[in-house]
Amino acid sequence: MLSQTELESLIAAGDIDTVIVAFCDMQGRLTGKRVAARLFVEDIAAHGAECCNYLLAVDVDMNTVDGYAMSSWETGYGDMVMTPDFSTLRLLPWLPGTALVMADLSWTNGNPVTQAPRSILNKQIARLADKGLVPYVGTELEFIVFDDSFREAWAAGYRGLTPATDYNVDYAMLASTRMEPLLRDIRLGMDGAGMYCEGVKGECNFGQQEIAFRYDHARVTCDNHTIYKNGAKEIADQHGKSLTFMAKFDEREGNSCHIHISLRGDDGGAVFADSDAPDGMSAMFRSFIAGQLATLREMTLFYAPNINSYKRFVEGSFAPTAIAWGMDNRTCAMRVVGHGHGMRVECRAPGGDVNQYLAVSALIAGGLHGIEQGLELSDAMVGNAYTSGAECLPTTLTEAAELFGKSTVAREAFGEEVVEHYLNNAAIELSAFNAAVTDWERVRGFERL
Repeated sequence: MLSQTELESLIAAGDIDTVIVAFCDMQGRLTGKRVAARLFVEDIAAHGAECCNYLLAVDVDMNTVDGYAMSSWETGYGDMVMTPDFSTLRLLPWLPGTALVMADLSWTNGNPVTQAPRSILNKQIARLADKGLVPYVGTELEFIVFDDSFREAWAAGYRGLTPATDYNVDYAMLASTRMEPLLRDIRLGMDGAGMYCEGVKGECNFGQQEIAFRYDHARVTCDNHTIYKNGAKEIADQHGKSLTFMAKFDEREGNSCHIHISLRGDDGGAVFADSDAPDGMSAMFRSFIAGQLATLREMTLFYAPNINSYKRFVEGSFAPTAIAWGMDNRTCAMRVVGHGHGMRVECRAPGGDVNQYLAVSALIAGGLHGIEQGLELSDAMVGNAYTSGAECLPTTLTEAAELFGKSTVAREAFGEEVVEHYLNNAAIELSAFNAAVTDWERVRGFERL
């Protein structure tokens, strides 16, 4: 991490020539512009940098699409302002001569862009602060590595790719070692970018890995998550390999992004723990989880934002289907682990394609609903939640969008503008998918129908 003074010294010495000013878009991607380091010091550091407001109103292919109140041909596709948050300033070791700073988005009149993922999270953090609470979060992001480069994978239509291992390497050392030159560069690169990398482990799908980072304040973790996800792809590209975070690449295990969340008092106290309670859980913690469970279905759009996200929800796959909680029970959507300051709940619903700012915002909003309403927590699930008969998560993006649109909690927590914006995003994706003809349809229908 860098201070503004340290950055200016590195620029003066000729060690830094480029500063990336960036933010997270709706799809969870790192978006922004590279600016000359000298210009950054002389102008952008104080005034920010402009970008087109369509960046929060496009599909994954960057097509301009209809239905967004904030950005359209009718409104002329004007500017937003990226204002640097200097607490995020850092070096990017894998890009020579480059520093990066995350930005908050505002309109040219200074008002925040409420639909921006970071703005949505900032609002939920402020709601917690009003109650003297501070959120701490860790995200566990899985990905699959391929020996093909990104451009080779694109040219092949992402068919016939060679995964970096030939079999299940969950916790295995030997086959994972083949990827270690790449994985080590990712770990060291992220450490050099100010993150606390804990380590890496193999996962179940071929070529699948998970690199874990130390938990931190919710906003810090979400910023780091965006930078890591983008940086891992850039480093893989430098190695002539590719990797994917999509929730379900094939019929084997999907990529998850389990999110751990805990609250502390603004004095640092462990408000989720109670040593006098039989299960060690405070009354606040129990209501927090109860609220998350009560809103899990209506908030699923923020946990599973894409068509492909719902392919991951398969019984017996370690991806959840049942809306249930348990003590260290990986069959449940919500898993309670830890003790003292480390007592927390893990939401197992999100996949690797999640926008983490939105998912963490939903976890906070749901938890606050439980605290404010004094909701009682049901008994912990013991045994297999998949076969428990518990209510299930939505199984399609259509269902999730309908539930989100009807959610009073979402509209009160995020505001009408935000809810309508992300409902339109879901509608755009559904329309695009319903118009597409897939390989599956051709195989089944070309000759035999």
